[in-house]
Formats: sequence, C-alpha cells, structure tokens
Amino acid sequence: MTNQDGMTYAPKGKPSRVVEEGDFTFAAIALDHGHIYGMCNGLMEAGAVLKSVYDPDPVKLKQFKETYPHVQVSSSEQEILSDPDVQLIAGAAIPSERAALGIRVMEAGKDYFTDKTPFTSLEQLEQAKITVERTGKKYMVYYSERLHVESAVYAGQLIQQGAIGDVLQVTGFGPHRLNAPNRPAWFFKKEQYGGILCDIGSHQIEQFLFFSGCTDARVLHSKVANYTNPDYPELEDYGDATLLGNTGATQYFRVDWHTPDGLSTWGDGRTFITGTKGTIELRKYVDLAREKSGDHLYLVNEDGEQHFSLAGKVGFPFFGELILDCLNRTEQAMTQDHAFKAAELCLLAQLQAEHIFPQERVR
Repeated sequence: MTNQDGMTYAPKGKPSRVVEEGDFTFAAIALDHGHIYGMCNGLMEAGAVLKSVYDPDPVKLKQFKETYPHVQVSSSEQEILSDPDVQLIAGAAIPSERAALGIRVMEAGKDYFTDKTPFTSLEQLEQAKITVERTGKKYMVYYSERLHVESAVYAGQLIQQGAIGDVLQVTGFGPHRLNAPNRPAWFFKKEQYGGILCDIGSHQIEQFLFFSGCTDARVLHSKVANYTNPDYPELEDYGDATLLGNTGATQYFRVDWHTPDGLSTWGDGRTFITGTKGTIELRKYVDLAREKSGDHLYLVNEDGEQHFSLAGKVGFPFFGELILDCLNRTEQAMTQDHAFKAAELCLLAQLQAEHIFPQERVR
C-alpha cells in the first residue's frame, strides 16, 4: 500500500462505477504528499474522470503524468479553478496550506477533497466553515486509514448490523516508519505539519467518531514527545490521547514514528473496538509474524470467534458515495459536520498536549 517511507499511499480496489464516463470530472492540485495517488485511484475506480493536474514542481508533475498518462498538465492553479468541466478538486498540499487551497477551490464554485490533516489551526477550521456555509460546497477529507482500508470498512458494516452491540471503547495504534532522509523539509517543521496528533492522530480520532457514533467528544488528556530525533527538534515522534464521546464511549490512541526496520510494512496499524455484545480487532497492514498481507478482522461475539481475511473482498464505497454526494448534494459518504469535528478534536488534542522531554523517561 505504501513504500517504505510511507509517503506514497496508492491502494487500488475493484472498479465500482457509480457514474458513466464524463458524468463527473475532477482535477488534482498540489502533489506534496503521496496520498494524492490513493485519492485519485479511488475516485477513478468509482467512475470519475481525472482531467487535469497542476503543481509548481516539475518533478512531481512528471511522476504524476507517468502514473496517469492521460491527464492534462495545466499551466496554473487558476486554469483549473476556472475550468467549467471540473466539479471537484483533490489536493495533497503541505498541511498548513490545505485550508487556503480549499477556500480558493470552494470560492471558485467547486467541491474540495483534501488529504488529512485538513487544518493546522482552529482559525483555518473556522474560515473553512464560513466558506462552506457561504458557498454550499463540500470540504471533504481523505481519512485514509478508515476509508481506504477494507478491514475498517467491514468493521463499520458489522457495527451498523449490530454484531457487537453498542460501541463502548475504541483503542487505536498508528505507528509509522520515519525514514527521515526521504522526507521533505516541511515534514520536520511544526508550523507546516501541525504536530503528530494533528497530523496522523486525525486518522484515529475520525475512526473513533465513526465507529462509536459520537457526534462530539472531549479531549481528556494528550501528550507528545520527541524521544529519539534530536536532529529534528520540531518533530514529534510520539503522541497519545484519551477522549470521551457524547455517547459515553471512550477512546485511547497512540501514534508514533518508531516502526522497527524489521517490520515488513510501514506500520503495524491496529484498532480494537469493544461493544456491549462483542469485540473487533483490526490488523490493517500486516498480521504480525503470520501473514504479510493486511486487512485482517477478528470478531468475537455470542456466535463465537471469527477471522476474516478481507483484502480485495470489500472495496471502498466512500469514493462512489462522495461522487454521488457532489452530484446530488447529499451526505452519504461523510457529513460535513463529521469531517470538521474530527479535525477540531485533533487540533484540540494537539493544543492541549503535555510535552514530554527525553530526560523525563522512565529508565
């Protein structure tokens, strides 16, 4: 699903078209993170047409053109913004620049689909909310660790079917491989990437809201640290947080940049969901020391113990739902409130975080 540094995330699924050729057209602007490839793949598999792309970096454009040979390379962002054929713009800008791009996109009369994290400040979030209200356009977010992981999609379906009853608690682990030499300069600048809880923590908080059915939550405690990367003083290589949702469900999650070199993939991402009638465990990217394939789901409830190997079997319905939402002005894929609430909570977790310093570690 990714290369070793985690920057190229381009999962592919079975094509599941929801529209005919030419019914929905999109473009890509800002190729700063490799998630843009997963975003484009998902939309194209659902029937969208990728018409054009713009980025000021010719190297990024060359790679994108090699992946999607049919795409037109535009001479400027404005050329795409003013194209009447383009209905949605997908972007994976530097995190601190995502909100500004989204506001320009919505002001141009188009829906916006951004990589996570969608904001690096509460002020950006507020500006986006105002623009959504004024323009009626969508500001959707690629929370890929749920939307583009088949075991996570299936977990949501099981929960909706009542397989584990009401969700009481969600625990998430999101370790990533750092591979610092292959990272861009912005990755190590706090103002640009937003902090670890704001960035990769956004996946975890979004999953909690979705799986638990919470529409709001409080951050009870959070903390961050730079344990092993003194050469990058603005990097946070560890973070965790505890949340209490408005249904009474709780969450604990941990994210870090400490994936061991011996792991066969970029991170052993796992999610544990406890319900009133059962439990679910997701082993998203590897079944450690057993199988190198991902998308394993373990379900325990009154019917017994079950293991599901889901790679290639579930698909990624979010992308087709998003296309239809844009065409019909509905909210089946994800509500705007949900996208913004997940973003708000990761920003609050980051702002409230206690900073741990290496000399405070228990030895």
